[in-house]
Amino acid sequence: MNLRKLLQRVCFLFLLLACFCANASAVGGDEVPPAWLRQAAIVNAPTYDREVPGVVLHDEERITIAADGRITRTVQYAVRVLNRNGRNAARAVEGYETDSGKVREMRAWLIRSTGEIKRFGKDETADVAAGGNNLYAESRARIISAVDQSDAGSIFGYEATIEEKSFFALIEHSFQSRAAFDGRLPMLVSRLVLTLPVGWAASSITFNHPKIDANLSGSTYTWELRNLPPIDPEPASPEVTNIAPRLAINYSPPNANAKSADARSFSKWTDVSRWYTELSDAQAAPDAAITAKARELTAGARTEFERVAAIGRYVQRLQYISIQIGIGRFRPHTAAEVFARSYGDCKDKAILMRSMLKAINLESYPVLIFAGDPSYVREEWASPTQFNHCIIAVKVSEETKAATVMQHPTLGRLLIFDATDDNTPVGDLPDHEQNSFALVAAGDTGALLRMPQTPPDSNTQERNVEAQLGADGSLTAHVSERSTGQAAAAERAMFRQLARPDYSKIIETWITEGAAGAVLSKIEPTDNMTQNRFALDVTFTSPRYGQVMNNSLLVFKPAIISRRNSLPLTAARRKHPVVLRSHAYTETVRVKLPADFAVDEMPDAVKLETAFGSYNTNFEVKDGHLVFTRALVVRNATLPAEQYATVRSFFERVRAAEQAPVVLARK
Repeated sequence: MNLRKLLQRVCFLFLLLACFCANASAVGGDEVPPAWLRQAAIVNAPTYDREVPGVVLHDEERITIAADGRITRTVQYAVRVLNRNGRNAARAVEGYETDSGKVREMRAWLIRSTGEIKRFGKDETADVAAGGNNLYAESRARIISAVDQSDAGSIFGYEATIEEKSFFALIEHSFQSRAAFDGRLPMLVSRLVLTLPVGWAASSITFNHPKIDANLSGSTYTWELRNLPPIDPEPASPEVTNIAPRLAINYSPPNANAKSADARSFSKWTDVSRWYTELSDAQAAPDAAITAKARELTAGARTEFERVAAIGRYVQRLQYISIQIGIGRFRPHTAAEVFARSYGDCKDKAILMRSMLKAINLESYPVLIFAGDPSYVREEWASPTQFNHCIIAVKVSEETKAATVMQHPTLGRLLIFDATDDNTPVGDLPDHEQNSFALVAAGDTGALLRMPQTPPDSNTQERNVEAQLGADGSLTAHVSERSTGQAAAAERAMFRQLARPDYSKIIETWITEGAAGAVLSKIEPTDNMTQNRFALDVTFTSPRYGQVMNNSLLVFKPAIISRRNSLPLTAARRKHPVVLRSHAYTETVRVKLPADFAVDEMPDAVKLETAFGSYNTNFEVKDGHLVFTRALVVRNATLPAEQYATVRSFFERVRAAEQAPVVLARK
């Protein structure tokens, strides 16, 4: 540290001490930041890249387990805001379940860069539903926000005490979980302290980091990491949950029989399967109303697949509302309740679909899965707490063919379906669930299995462009795009979620990125959910698409508009693996050339082939038209950072090929 920085640091410390003393003499003791926060505030942090918005100075969670299974958690957290964007880190958020826990106390302090201190207490605390559209959710959160009052150099800290009922003798802990910005902030100290009743013991597994050994003192275990670097956002990188260090902890009393009946642990995945089967199977019993509705829905179905699809469409359309009931949010309502109310959450929708299928003599099983990160669930830790979502596996015969049918070692052929995702029909699976570990809960025959991975040709975008180029460089074009599989689901989601003017604006922006100044005269989307297809037709004109040079040359790009799923791998170096999702894209562009021009220069054809993908282009002049074709296939893969140069080179060559111009010369 140079002399100037040292003097600034000393002045700041004196300023802080002066403010602490002034506050201590002027107001009650609880207005003064606690000792741990005062200590964190004077810690010297490393110098980070200017884009890093903040640094977590202190993150400590203390968990105390009582012999009756009750849990008390205390949290101490402090963050320094480094730039304007970092203000969003100046907030406290602690979740709880209304049926099994409460936030007993929560208070926070903001130490501004001037040294001024503001305390936040009960009057500044908000209590909100934890889910966005969970109208009646019992998952809630207490929040204190100092975002609007923070500036660069501010330090925000909070303390909270949370009381919970333990359903499982299991704990998951992420060492960067409380950090804002999706847990990407650097952390100076991150600590978990677990205190068990005398004689109890704990064991842990470490994910995303070399093994972290606990420091044991009596019945108190302490795991600690220091100087965790920021997790830089990179295109197509793994989720933060697969980068940030995590702990999986099992604890138990000396006599297993002394454990609370509700606080369970599991030695293998079959145990978890048996437990969830017992919890949910009875809830799936169909009543007369469900049976009648199931028969009505499938009356016109000619095949097994059509019967499953008809019931799947009905369940998908039910409103998603979460009302949690017991056993750590795992127990579904009865199918009769869900049917009568016409709403439910993921496990409720799964239970209703299972009930309806049972009414028409089709067997099915609940599937516990983690939605949002296909690599989150680890098979070495048998725990239901790894899951945040419930889907369904339908037992089908050889008659049913679909990309999402998988083979269970005992149960046979299973069709996997998510009844909550209303953009993905039966026969497909959301891409963030594909290839992930999930538990098929079927009693003693249940197992943790890899979910199906649909091939690239199941997720395609096929585009045809018919265009006419004028001698002045003007272009008139009609784009016809047809999407299938998850490509269609993505288009469908955007179309459904946006108001029509907003949707049209996005399409206009996409077209004008390639054809500057384009004026759109038609935007016509057509959705076919049953066949999982989405069509988009666009007509536009671009008055200055081609560049006229010396009144003798006309230059234009045959790749008129960009692909929807381009991957901008432009950084020179890479820290994290590259995650690729399977998809395929083909395009044919036919450009009618102006009568008084002929092709003078045309790009060479490109052919690229790698283990993770292929790409090729071709150019041809035929009947007064330039015909340009391109095709891209990307295979599902996670490539280590050491292979980044190869991946980057592939996509750079793809990008270069799509920027290559054609030169016309006046005859």
